[in-house]
Amino acid sequence: MAVEKSAGQEVDIYRDTPVRLLGYANEVGESFRSLTPVSFVRATYGVASVYVVADTYDKAAKMNKQPGSTRQGVIHAAVDTLVWQALASVVVPGLTINRVCVLSLYTLAKLASKMPLTARKWTTTAIGLGTIPFIVHPIDNLVHYGMDNTVRPYFDLKPTTDGPSDQKN
Repeated sequence: MAVEKSAGQEVDIYRDTPVRLLGYANEVGESFRSLTPVSFVRATYGVASVYVVADTYDKAAKMNKQPGSTRQGVIHAAVDTLVWQALASVVVPGLTINRVCVLSLYTLAKLASKMPLTARKWTTTAIGLGTIPFIVHPIDNLVHYGMDNTVRPYFDLKPTTDGPSDQKN
């Protein structure tokens, strides 16, 4: 399943390919929250969570295959990946898009009260979707910074691999 990068580095299917987009499913769900049943939004969180667990398993399995790897090293790789992905892919962006959409709908209700409710909801959805590309790298960097200064030193964790924001295009 490993694909080679041009420089001979392995392509990480969970961070270097379109599979990474599955981690953003919940942001799409949050953007559509005002237009869809809550079950749809929950399902998008399920998709993003499965992505997080799959990436965690992948990083632990790769660490386990490393020569001289220890059980503690495998656990550290899994914990680092799980915490990073949970924060950077699910918790922080989901909360951010949720608040952007809530604030947008509230603001439109106050400033454009004559706009039909359906139009306000679609506008809010468009604002939420449009916000997603702008929050990805800042959130990734924030989570790296936060983990580098809290969880990683406390548990003596090393980043398993660079996050998506660290890729060189």
